Amino acid sequence: MLYRLIFVMLLVVSCCTATGKTTAPLNGAIASPDQYGAATAEQIMRQGGNAVDAAIATAFTLAVTYPEAGNIGGGGFMLIWFDGKPYFLDYRETAPAKAHRDMYLDEEKQVIENLSLIGAKASGVPGTVMGLWQAHQRFGTLPWADLVKPAVHYALNGFIVADNQYQYRADLLSQLAGKTNFADYFGTMQAGENFRQPELAATLQRIAEHGPTDFYQGETAKLLVAQMQRDGGLISLADLAGYKAGWREPVVMPWRDYQLITAAPPSSGGIALGQLLGLKQRRAADFTGVSLNSPQYVHLIAEIEKRVYADRANYLGDPDFVTVPQQQLLAPAYLDQRAADINPQQISATASVKPGLEGYHTTHFSVLDKDGNAVSNTYTLNLDFGSGVVVQGAGFLLNNEMDDFSAKPGVPNAFGVVGNEANAIAAGKRMLSSMTPSLLVKDSKVELAIGTPGGSTIFTSIFQVMVNLYDFKLSLAEAVAAPRFHHQLLPKDQINMEPYAPLSPEVQKNLQQKGYKLHTQSWSLGDIQAIKVLDGKVEAVADPRSRGVATVFSY
Repeated sequence: MLYRLIFVMLLVVSCCTATGKTTAPLNGAIASPDQYGAATAEQIMRQGGNAVDAAIATAFTLAVTYPEAGNIGGGGFMLIWFDGKPYFLDYRETAPAKAHRDMYLDEEKQVIENLSLIGAKASGVPGTVMGLWQAHQRFGTLPWADLVKPAVHYALNGFIVADNQYQYRADLLSQLAGKTNFADYFGTMQAGENFRQPELAATLQRIAEHGPTDFYQGETAKLLVAQMQRDGGLISLADLAGYKAGWREPVVMPWRDYQLITAAPPSSGGIALGQLLGLKQRRAADFTGVSLNSPQYVHLIAEIEKRVYADRANYLGDPDFVTVPQQQLLAPAYLDQRAADINPQQISATASVKPGLEGYHTTHFSVLDKDGNAVSNTYTLNLDFGSGVVVQGAGFLLNNEMDDFSAKPGVPNAFGVVGNEANAIAAGKRMLSSMTPSLLVKDSKVELAIGTPGGSTIFTSIFQVMVNLYDFKLSLAEAVAAPRFHHQLLPKDQINMEPYAPLSPEVQKNLQQKGYKLHTQSWSLGDIQAIKVLDGKVEAVADPRSRGVATVFSY
């Protein structure tokens, strides 16, 4: 009862501040994809935890209340600003030891439909639990068990299912019927009703007591491997025991008066975001007098984006397996060269857009504590509810991240993104990602913490919000709510729009006359969770496209 009372009190505070309006003093903030994650983060910081403590607790909570993407059976990236320094934690999934480059091809070397998306063979070795543990070992202040406790509570006692819990794959139950055990666990989940997960509660309690040892070597590991054996998956006890999360150097580059600090490979997002911002800056004259989301604006952004995607497909992969030319891709001279190729008036022929060097569902939250420490964390199961496989006896979903490899060079994945040899499947390799947790820092203080889900649209969504903020001087709420669009080189000359805020009919007509094909996809472009600090005032905004909650509070 006491725990429920604490939650209700915090929810009242969250509801009162969900708009992100600022009244001094404001010392802490959370932008979370749901109300439960927001309440947990605030509770942890009020108990004396720092931003990393709050991020760990939020991640575990979302594994319960946001099961379509929050997870312990997936992986991700955590970008941390702590005591004036940046840190980047890679807890991306890895390919099992039995994985090989042709594992999703038939005898004629053609890709087998859905094999990398549905079922146990779609899953990489999960990294979330080890990643959260590594973050706690380095920066945590509260006991580990205290950070898992809120998640145990929601799994045991339940949470109220949201109206849009199946927001990206509404027909998922029929897609998975007879192929996985998903319906046995989530078939009764109904909007507006309380949903309990007792098996998951027991798993989380073991993790609270034993840390990652349980997940990677103990009872949970045995349950996971038993599920693999029943369903023909590849993950073994040796794969789990050998998994490692790692600290990498973040991508850091100057942008105007700021330092952009963002995700490093095996995420493509940080390099891509840096290129997008750098290319736009170099073509600033083309944007003079061009209004936001006008036909000319959309064209110019599409020209920039297609070049970034050409580089992504050819050069980016797991740096432990391939040489990623990060410095060259972000070098001023290279960006000058790429910018010079942009055609400000006409669509560049897709076939002419070559790499320039010689030779769906995720979730994000942002946290700020009273000391100015910040976390921007993106983690995922890949598509909604991952592979659809639930570990029997443990109650958690497994990812379908193997689809983020290039099943066959030149063949698009579920997001339509083409990859090549740098992202080919190999045992122990991390699959390329678009996740882009990011920070803008000025005078050694975080001014912006931002991130989003959205697969291949992640870094283009973040880019557009940053442009809205710093070029068009929109407020944070306006910048996040504004219409977004996406172009990724292929399909040829296609501009993707969103149902939430499509481009105006006049703009669409003009773009079609220019030669673009317009496609309105069934899901919105991202779910931005952002915190902005300016002149000591804190603002937190959750994307109106979904059910997120943003709170600012003093403590």
